[in-house]
Amino acid sequence: MQQTIVFATLGLALVLFIWGRIRHDITALICLLILTLTGIVPAGEAFHGFAHPAVIAVAAVLMVGQGLKNSGVVDVIGHQMLRIGRSPTLQVLALSAVVCVASAFMNNVGALAVMMPVAIQMARKNGTSPSFILMPLAFASLLGGMMTLIGTPPNIIISTFRADAGRSAFGMFDFAPVGAVLALVGVLFVSLVGRRLLPRRSGESSAEDRFQIEDYITEARIVKDCKINGLAISEINDKLGTGVDVLGLVRARKRIHAPQPEETLKTNDILIVEADSDDLKEFIDKSGAKLLGGKKFRKDAEGSQEVEIAEAVVTPDSPLVGQSAAGTQMRTRYGLNLLAIARRGKSIRKRFDKQRLKAGDVLLLQGRARTMDDSLRAMGCLPLAERGYSIGRPKRIATAVSIFAGSIALVVAGVFAVQVAFVLAAVLMVLTGILPVREMYHSVDWPVIVLLGAMLPVGAALETSGGAALIADQILVAGASLPVWATLAVILLVTMLLSGIINNAATVVLMAPIGLGIASGLGASADPFLMAIAVGASGAFLTPIGHQSNTLVLGPGGYTFGDYLRMGLPLSVLVVATAVPMILLVWPL
Repeated sequence: MQQTIVFATLGLALVLFIWGRIRHDITALICLLILTLTGIVPAGEAFHGFAHPAVIAVAAVLMVGQGLKNSGVVDVIGHQMLRIGRSPTLQVLALSAVVCVASAFMNNVGALAVMMPVAIQMARKNGTSPSFILMPLAFASLLGGMMTLIGTPPNIIISTFRADAGRSAFGMFDFAPVGAVLALVGVLFVSLVGRRLLPRRSGESSAEDRFQIEDYITEARIVKDCKINGLAISEINDKLGTGVDVLGLVRARKRIHAPQPEETLKTNDILIVEADSDDLKEFIDKSGAKLLGGKKFRKDAEGSQEVEIAEAVVTPDSPLVGQSAAGTQMRTRYGLNLLAIARRGKSIRKRFDKQRLKAGDVLLLQGRARTMDDSLRAMGCLPLAERGYSIGRPKRIATAVSIFAGSIALVVAGVFAVQVAFVLAAVLMVLTGILPVREMYHSVDWPVIVLLGAMLPVGAALETSGGAALIADQILVAGASLPVWATLAVILLVTMLLSGIINNAATVVLMAPIGLGIASGLGASADPFLMAIAVGASGAFLTPIGHQSNTLVLGPGGYTFGDYLRMGLPLSVLVVATAVPMILLVWPL
């Protein structure tokens, strides 16, 4: 009976994870509550997962990663990247290598976020499309996480499963022999081969082909003295010399979808237009129409708060996700005007202010220059244009790197466990002023922490109920005629497929007990199976929803779902083909 309830609960979790309408952390809590209410997880132990060493370690690593970012060490590297030549191959290779190495020691998304503006600026300068650069960077961040214990949460979780199985936890660089080879092979592939599989858009041949981040959807009111007042819609671009598309017209509070070209514009009409950022600015400047983005900003007499416009992408963890453009109240909460929204591959049918924001949307924002960075950080948005580099003073960089290196040394020497060493590092960064207390808490990916804390008891229930052993036995029976390396490849592949549709941390929690069961059934060491699961959890290359890094580049890169398959599928095959022999070489059965 218990197995039935556990399997039904996991089936529900899988459906909800794939559906995506309920957040992953809420889904995990639902599953935990089901198992608690049915008595499978004792009520007194329901929330023990939140005190698990893996949960503490993940939170501490995220804090320390934010401290490194604040110190300016990564910004210095990004600044140097701008000096790379104009060769696209060299640019992608260098940027991917930097993101890969950075991801081995800090949050994958954080490493990618720092380098994205650099990559986009390079694309703009060279007149090329960002689609050639951004997906390789996203995949490089996943590959880099495979190299160290702190590179990605799945590695920390796998390490604790090894400790729970009666052996010592994996060390800081135990993942490196396999992970470094995979990272090298993967980075070379995405830089030299993979990027050529992505959509090609010429950068210089014509106005239509020139580089653009996105086409924005926005609204503009026709005022009395507007230059296009009284013109037919078809005459707008001829009159102004612009390239905007009119998607709709709002007149007397009624929307006219796809208005006729001969429709004459009247005072107080609201045009729903689509254009890139340059054409949109030119349209507003030349037409005199009023952009419905919010209140005007007052310019201070000294000019210290000069108003500017910035492009930014909504990250997966942004508080804006799921809110309507009007409901965000950006002017009140963040001091910014939302001028326009861009969503690649999907037409926006609703009124601009009714549109709910999604991860990957690109926003055109207006605000004061000196507060723009803080506002974007509070909104969970990543600037896509050059905003300068907050290069830390050498003293701050040296201090941050020393603290970070010291925490790694403590783990490698076996003085402290990773969760203790990195909590110590986070506290030292707070005391030295590198990491403000407010940012310390903001840097933690709380949905992942809740997901882990809730899923760990669920994974334990899968094991204690005998469910993991049952699945392992079925796999062993089905693969009885297969060599052990083939069984290892199957485990890796299944983990990789699951991580493409559900959170990779949840995937590890579910797959680790099964891997341990298979190893026990074969009378083999558990290490190669745990390593295969760790690699598979980081190999979420097939979908834009498999990892936050993939979602982050979706809008700015102009990608579709199929683009991830075009480069992700051959990369996944390459990773499996390389990982299996390397795992067996380094971690023999």
